Amino acid sequence: MILMMPEERIPVYFMPGMAASPKIFEYIELPDNQFEMYYLEWLLPLKNETIGDYAKRMISEIKHENIVLIGVSFGGVLVQEMCKHIKVRKLIIVSSVKLMRELPKKMLLAKTTMAYKLLPTQLVSNIELLAKYAFGGNVTKRLELYKKYLSVTDSGYLSWAIKEMVCWKQETYQPDIIHIHGDIDAVFPIKNISNCIIIKGGSHIMIINKYKWFNENLPRIILDNDAKFLTLDKTY
Repeated sequence: MILMMPEERIPVYFMPGMAASPKIFEYIELPDNQFEMYYLEWLLPLKNETIGDYAKRMISEIKHENIVLIGVSFGGVLVQEMCKHIKVRKLIIVSSVKLMRELPKKMLLAKTTMAYKLLPTQLVSNIELLAKYAFGGNVTKRLELYKKYLSVTDSGYLSWAIKEMVCWKQETYQPDIIHIHGDIDAVFPIKNISNCIIIKGGSHIMIINKYKWFNENLPRIILDNDAKFLTLDKTY
């Protein structure tokens, strides 16, 4: 059943990154008088399910109309697939990619050589490798922190997610998408990313450690029809 929100409150749905739980949004706060926050969680994929079909299944978790849909990393890829089947008020991706050509060379190489098939077994048995793949960079010192946010260790899910990420074939993107990206993202380097709002000092996990930036700017981004042209240069 689709629920109707009062006019003054906008439903905002958040989709976490690969293998991550909604806890990555625990520091994100939006004004209660304007927004209502909802959190999506990863479902286990069906056998041979494409990300497009998975997205259709995920849509059943949406209980409102005219929503704002925000996805992080691989979650950003998923919400783009979801928006091919539903109309949203605004689509926002964070630390993600809009096109296959924005993927880093190592992922494109993994696609060509099918090396991604070798990764999941290691990732399931080694939380450090999983954290590095999901969050990027040197994670050793923050391993306990990442264990808190990585909640999906099912080998079937990880095999599926890695394959769908490196083999994503999108060649065009929605012109009104809002892409927020950090200039030191180690998973999706900024040099490959076009047409985005750049956060100075933002890493792949900036939704966690740059939460003050998001709390200050997300309301404006959501409400402004020309958000992609905003100048947001304050650093945290």
